Amino acid sequence: MDFVNEIIERFYYRDPELRRVLLKHSMQVRDKALQLCENSPHEIDLQLVSDGAMLHDIGIIKCHAPDIFCPGGLPYIAHGIAGAGMLRGLPGKEMENLARICERHTGSGLTAEEIASQGLPLPVQDFLPETPEEKVICLADKFFSKSGEMKEKPLPLIRKQMAKFGPASLARFDELCRIFGCFSEK
Repeated sequence: MDFVNEIIERFYYRDPELRRVLLKHSMQVRDKALQLCENSPHEIDLQLVSDGAMLHDIGIIKCHAPDIFCPGGLPYIAHGIAGAGMLRGLPGKEMENLARICERHTGSGLTAEEIASQGLPLPVQDFLPETPEEKVICLADKFFSKSGEMKEKPLPLIRKQMAKFGPASLARFDELCRIFGCFSEK
């Protein structure tokens, strides 16, 4: 069992339904992220992308989302921050890179201004993906939901969903699409 599976097992051994949802979603995001890496103009650490995609939502267990079996008390928007804290509590030099992926994948990233103006229950600071690995996982994550049929969403639907969070969020999403070569009719 590799370290990623050990981490998932460590936190999800008591929640088989939630583990099933987490694993299915994470594998979808991993596969999409690795596919998107093929179009990247940047050199990308594919192992970090694979591991990061599998762990990007590790914090959902700390959040309250009964539709997807999440038993915790935190608001769902805090799952990235929660996951980052969980990973930073583990030994290993790679944990910081994985923690950054967790806290920077929500939406198309979040700015301190957006967090403050929307009153989001998060630390008021920027949580924007910076590295190619953070960016590709952030993008790939938007193609899949953890609820419903869990099928890949079409790009126009994702853009419509992103537009609900404002023009800056949509612009960041479109920039991620440009970087990784997935374009849509606007």
